[in-house]
Amino acid sequence: MRPSPLFLGLLGMTVIGAVLCALPAADPFTGSRALLTLGVVLFAIGGWVVSLCLHEFGHAFVAYRGGDHDVRTRGYLTLDPRHYTDPVLSIVLPLIYLIIGGIPLPGGAVLINHWALRSRPIESLVSLAGPLFNLLIGVLLNVVLLVVNLPTGLALAVGYLAFLQVMTFLFNILPVPGFDGFGVISPWLSREAQAVAMKVRPWAPLVLFALVISFSQVSGVFFAIARALFAALGGDYQLFVAGDFIFRFWLR
Repeated sequence: MRPSPLFLGLLGMTVIGAVLCALPAADPFTGSRALLTLGVVLFAIGGWVVSLCLHEFGHAFVAYRGGDHDVRTRGYLTLDPRHYTDPVLSIVLPLIYLIIGGIPLPGGAVLINHWALRSRPIESLVSLAGPLFNLLIGVLLNVVLLVVNLPTGLALAVGYLAFLQVMTFLFNILPVPGFDGFGVISPWLSREAQAVAMKVRPWAPLVLFALVISFSQVSGVFFAIARALFAALGGDYQLFVAGDFIFRFWLR
């Protein structure tokens, strides 16, 4: 369960981004826009991949405690993103979607031996643990914003990452085959329903993403729900808007 050097490197990248954002020279009003952009990009990308690792660690840790000890031999408890299935499909492509569209699509996955888990409630909890990590990270970031007087540049970077965590939670918690939300209810479904879900699982997330990206009505509903939850958690949506403007600098 010792964190991998790669994870520590990603954590260091996030810290460097935070330091750059906090510098007086990176102030959004009087400082260097290039320095602020570099800080926000490093903080957001590093922080998002770190949260992905924690998300998958949550699945693996609950599975390990629930009886599936194979997750340890597979390296899932090391927080190394290279172990979470295919690195390109699980990390690189979602990262590209984040950079281009500002939408944090669910990334990696861990292979769970469901036969080793002790009960159906544990199976549901294994699926729920990952999204809860994202929600917890979002809450903690909002708490930092509420109790600490951060420099403006760092505040918008933290607010941006906090809203990404809320969106990631909402995506993952949807009861759609291929998402963690369906994994929560799957153990309680009939074998026939589970068999149908397995057939549509490879395509259901792609269809959902296509709907969100292609139709403003669908994305509007999703963002409205995300904003309401973010506000309920004490978040400032305007910080996300400002952070998104800085992060996707090529759209200016």
